[in-house]
Amino acid sequence: MSGHSKWSNIKRKKEKTDGARAKIFTKIGRELIVAVKEGGGADPTVNSKLKDCIAKAKANNVPNDNIERIIKKAAGDNDTERYESVTYEGYGPSGVAVIVEALTDNRNRTAGDIRHYFDKFGGNLGTPGCVSFMFSRKGVIVIERGDLDEDATMEDAIESGAEDFLADEDVFEIYTSPEEFSTVRETLEGKNYNFISAEIEMVPSTYSSIEDEESKVKMQRLLDILEDNDDVQNVWHNWEDSQS
Repeated sequence: MSGHSKWSNIKRKKEKTDGARAKIFTKIGRELIVAVKEGGGADPTVNSKLKDCIAKAKANNVPNDNIERIIKKAAGDNDTERYESVTYEGYGPSGVAVIVEALTDNRNRTAGDIRHYFDKFGGNLGTPGCVSFMFSRKGVIVIERGDLDEDATMEDAIESGAEDFLADEDVFEIYTSPEEFSTVRETLEGKNYNFISAEIEMVPSTYSSIEDEESKVKMQRLLDILEDNDDVQNVWHNWEDSQS
């Protein structure tokens, strides 16, 4: 769940190991729990946050039984799991901008881990707002191109309320405002489109490149270790040549 919306990133996500897939299931499970507790209950027809999380879970191939079990548990009186949403901002090697979104039950532990990772791999953790001005929050829907007609798909996307439509040789990327994301996603679902990815992302306005190989390796290791942390939900960055 890292990076900016480029097909190489999405493709790498799809090719991850079963172990990594299990970790993704766990992270999405936390999002579902928070959506139930903070978004207004276990009914996705009245809880739009939960509805979006369910769509994200399905796009990541989380089994329906898992989704239903997590929602039922989160809605129960005996569930004591409480997660706090925390966002960290900083710089990786060569000044690459990094935003880390976490859901944690121990803010001190998570903050310590994140700071350690940045220090270890040649970056530095900054203050809130230090890099987020370089990103815009957008709804991003990725559809496998396959045999789909580009013009027809673009027309459907724009009519659904999308702001932008980009065609790659492998996929179509559809961008929406955060406010219109749910409407566009549901409309396209109703037209029987299947999504590789569908979520609110932090999309960079500019990108940074890294020239020397050592810094590239450090940056990649920073992204990998951040994604591997159980508390981290998403890692957004503006590294142009990222493989993550």
